[in-house]
Amino acid sequence: MMRPSHELPKVYLCREPVDMRKAIDGLAVLVEAVLSMSPFEPHLFAFCNRRRDKIKILYFEGNGFVLWYKRLEKQRFYWPLDSDVDVITLSGQELNWLLDGYDLSQLKPHRKLSYTTVL
Repeated sequence: MMRPSHELPKVYLCREPVDMRKAIDGLAVLVEAVLSMSPFEPHLFAFCNRRRDKIKILYFEGNGFVLWYKRLEKQRFYWPLDSDVDVITLSGQELNWLLDGYDLSQLKPHRKLSYTTVL
């Protein structure tokens, strides 16, 4: 399983929804233009779509970018929308809770789903 480390110093969430057709270059431009940060810093940058069922995480790993993607099958991510800031800072542990389906304000997870086939 590939997961962000719990020891990450900072994870930045872009609060506004993002078009999930954007790939590495498009998300790196958003980090610079919208978040006013450098995508080359040793941080993770997380983006969510309007329906909040997809998330992409971008980071630079010394010699190139890495893009991590997760799509929920039935539920939505509890994306922090009630904020006056454009960027929300989380720890690595909080990011993993978000990926597990926890509402960070209540620490209540999604229910587990079980499938046998994709067909």
